[in-house]
Amino acid sequence: MDHVPVLWTTSYAPRVPAAVRALSRQLLRVRCFLRRVALMDHVGGGGY
Repeated sequence: MDHVPVLWTTSYAPRVPAAVRALSRQLLRVRCFLRRVALMDHVGGGGY
């Protein structure tokens, strides 16, 4: 998973409301998923 300082701080900070923490964790998951999908398109050696 990528390290996005703002999202990580918000996701795991004890004084941030639970709803905001949950939303930022979901954003981290979505960002990680999109990064993996983008990297799958870039297959070395022609791709076939």
